[in-house]
Amino acid sequence: MRAETAVWAAVIAVILYVSWRVILPFLEPLFFGLILAYAFYPIHRRLRKFVGNRESAAFISFTFLVLGGTLTFELAMMSLKLASSFAGSIRDVINWILTLPLPEDARTFILNIKAEATTRIAEYVSSRAFSIPLYVIQLTVFFLAFYYGLAYSEQIARTIRELLPEENRELGEEILTSVHKTLSALVRAWLLLNVAKGILMTLGYIVFGVSDVYTAVIAGFLTFAFSFVPLFEGWMIWLAAAIYFALNGMYLHAIGISVYGAFLVSPMPDYTIRPMLVARDTELDETLVFIGMVGGTWAMGLKGIIIGPIVLNVLLVLIKEWKKLTESSHQLSSSPQGPSSRPRG
Repeated sequence: MRAETAVWAAVIAVILYVSWRVILPFLEPLFFGLILAYAFYPIHRRLRKFVGNRESAAFISFTFLVLGGTLTFELAMMSLKLASSFAGSIRDVINWILTLPLPEDARTFILNIKAEATTRIAEYVSSRAFSIPLYVIQLTVFFLAFYYGLAYSEQIARTIRELLPEENRELGEEILTSVHKTLSALVRAWLLLNVAKGILMTLGYIVFGVSDVYTAVIAGFLTFAFSFVPLFEGWMIWLAAAIYFALNGMYLHAIGISVYGAFLVSPMPDYTIRPMLVARDTELDETLVFIGMVGGTWAMGLKGIIIGPIVLNVLLVLIKEWKKLTESSHQLSSSPQGPSSRPRG
């Protein structure tokens, strides 16, 4: 009997390990797809009353796919143009330096730097080109997780509650409530902060003279939209403006838009204002939320900014439950004992 149990335990362990290795490359797109489905669930819940459950999920997913694909393509084209212009400027600077009357050793050193930079850039572009299929697969997994997270939201929630053990069901329900409360606060803070980022980026483009009002509004919208997509954040918009100024020799403007964007758009507000918004809605300490966001990001990457505060909130729930159990055990041990049944001698 023990041998059979050990064999089954080994089989289950191997299956779990292999399953984890299979899911690991797609863990981040799966995570963010489900988180985004959670954020869009209120819209889906209202829309499905008119068009049906799967139709609503498909419509929201397709709309998000079209908008995200268009914005990503536009950003890629802009990035290629900026990269090409930047590389050309660097090449012109190096060629200008080579025209100066330099010592032979200095000339050889600069030529070696030029050759090394060309080789490194070629290797980088080649590695990125070979990574495109993996990016496409991860993007597909992201949108599939987003669609199925919406379409089967009720089934997923019901299955999670059914998996709660009966003997500790109350604690399980309390943990789920804590997770829901924290995640809802994170989503609300995410939305409010992204709207503010978009407005501030529009004002920044106008104040620093990056473009006209129409383009500034588009930049603000891109800042708002990119803040919802992993790896795309508001800093990409102000960075593009800073590069534009630098390429045109307007270095003070480049520094100004960089400082403005870093402190008011991204990433500084993500670690200052967002913890305050989350702490207010979850009744947690701001320092605890900040530690959860920074520590989670440091330990787990982008997904840690969401997982960190949730885990710390769950930890508080478990500590409170442990405190209740400890107090109840102390009360039982300190309760007065009944009269002894031992006969008196």
